[in-house]
Amino acid sequence: MNEMIKKEAPMPTKAERVDYLVPPVNIHQDADGYTLEVEMPGVPKSGVEVTFEDGKLTLTGHRTGRGEEGYTYRESSESDYRRVFDLDPSIDSGRIEASIDQGLLTVHLPKAEAAKPRKIAVM
Repeated sequence: MNEMIKKEAPMPTKAERVDYLVPPVNIHQDADGYTLEVEMPGVPKSGVEVTFEDGKLTLTGHRTGRGEEGYTYRESSESDYRRVFDLDPSIDSGRIEASIDQGLLTVHLPKAEAAKPRKIAVM
């Protein structure tokens, strides 16, 4: 009888739980799609992960820190960044592009050709 009872997974301890900072984002739209500008200071190119799965775009930035020692005073955190967006189905997920320069992650989300506005000639 006890074998049929499933145990709940234990709550993660503080050491196992990952806390993320939510980076600020600016979003621009034009006829071709959307551009996201995500601020991730301290994140190198090798520390950026951009994934798309089940209609969700996940942006993660892993900071390379200097550790906790040696600071007389500190306001910045060593936490990583993470932001998730639900994307409209009109986005062509196969053509998403991303680049990072000096802590600014730029992600271009192109619209599918069928979703772009088009001008129809009147006969």
